[in-house]
Amino acid sequence: MTRSGEEYVASLSDGRTVIVDGERVEDVSTHPAFAASVASVAQLYDVSNDPANRELMTYESPSDGRPVNLSWLIPRSKEDLRARRLATEHWAKQSFGLFGRSPDHVASFFAGFAGASDWFAKGGQAYADNLIRYYEQARDEDLYLSYAIIHPQVDRMKAPHEQSIKHLYASIVEENDNGVVIRGAQMLGTGSAISNHVFVSCILPLPKGSEDYAISVSVPCGARGLRMYPRRLYAEGATSRFDYPLSTQFDETDSLLVFDDVLVPWENVFVNRDIDITAAQFHETAAHNLGNTQAQIRFYVKLKFILGLARKLAESSGTIQSRSNQLDLGELAARVSVPEGMVLGAEESASIDENGVARPNPQLLYAAMTLQPRLYQEIIFTLREMTGGGMIEVPSSNLVWNDPVSSSDYERHVRWPEVGSRDRVQLLKLIWDIVGSEFASRAFQYEMFYAGSNSVVKGRSFGGYPWADATDLVDECLSGYSSEDLSGPT
Repeated sequence: MTRSGEEYVASLSDGRTVIVDGERVEDVSTHPAFAASVASVAQLYDVSNDPANRELMTYESPSDGRPVNLSWLIPRSKEDLRARRLATEHWAKQSFGLFGRSPDHVASFFAGFAGASDWFAKGGQAYADNLIRYYEQARDEDLYLSYAIIHPQVDRMKAPHEQSIKHLYASIVEENDNGVVIRGAQMLGTGSAISNHVFVSCILPLPKGSEDYAISVSVPCGARGLRMYPRRLYAEGATSRFDYPLSTQFDETDSLLVFDDVLVPWENVFVNRDIDITAAQFHETAAHNLGNTQAQIRFYVKLKFILGLARKLAESSGTIQSRSNQLDLGELAARVSVPEGMVLGAEESASIDENGVARPNPQLLYAAMTLQPRLYQEIIFTLREMTGGGMIEVPSSNLVWNDPVSSSDYERHVRWPEVGSRDRVQLLKLIWDIVGSEFASRAFQYEMFYAGSNSVVKGRSFGGYPWADATDLVDECLSGYSSEDLSGPT
């Protein structure tokens, strides 16, 4: 059933090995680099566990009828998709859309996996049974799953099995009576340092010869031999929440994961050295579709937050009265509306696949994903233009108001006609943290490459578009005349 934030925090005390600055972190829930992010995730669990949100956030577990998070629901209808969307949107609002890999992300992938377990049975019925058993466990225990499904960028011109070091990437080195042994590294591990389990696989197609890397397993974050190396964490370097209101709360962390002969029990193995099933699990099932629908819902919530910043800036500075500023805001609002409209359209035109799973229309879903990097660039750039040099003249920290002279200078010179200095600085520092800080730069990179290279996403858009709807119109037009029709218009 759903768990509380306190229960989630307690679950992180599992002996995990997270290494920051060459030292092992004793407890991620209290370490200054992670504590605020852990608290933000705990808030998500408190929201879903709140009886007042039961109808919005949960459904009855088929196992025992207790409430479980809607992110685990295998959708069978448009109504199910709508229920999932509303729950996802509510969770996304808690972080203003800034937690890209919140607990409902990988849960959505597993809902897709479980809805088509017959694909996993192609490697043997035991693997499909493992998948269903694990899905039900994760659902009923309300686990936070992250994933690491990309190989580190070492020699990108060679296949995994052709690298100079054998088992450089996460791969099977041994099988025994207890399970499989995983060796190698995997990225990006977003959220892994503060999650419960890591799903390890490879989302990119693998060539023949790379069977050892064709895996699908789940590893507890406290597993022996698993080491996590997060990038620099932004909360630890922030001077205060006033100065860095987003960096201090919503850094979900990204980590390099190293598997030093990690034993994965058989019950947590879903694909074992099968290239075809490894690829099929994402696209032949509804997993990629449902996981990325969650991502687009989160994305449009984030864009609404940015749009709100732009409107608030115009109102506070008094430029909202300017016609040109209103037009800029109108164009910004139009761009922000695109992904939400596509999610709603994909939901309304969803289809039921051969396994009885409702899938949002891939044409619209992948169109939204294709536009995502460009939309984010344009929207962030527009907010930068609207702010101008205002973000640069803010004080170095909120401590400026502790000095009477400095405070007087800022109150006199850094204000808007109807807004005092502190309120102006607070808003501008918030905007800086979404457009200019190190946290903002990572967020920009995340939206640019959320689904990998944009060429990959464009390829999916190409594959998902019903081309006959367009070319039939052209054929109909062409068939209405010929080169012999020289008599002029009729």
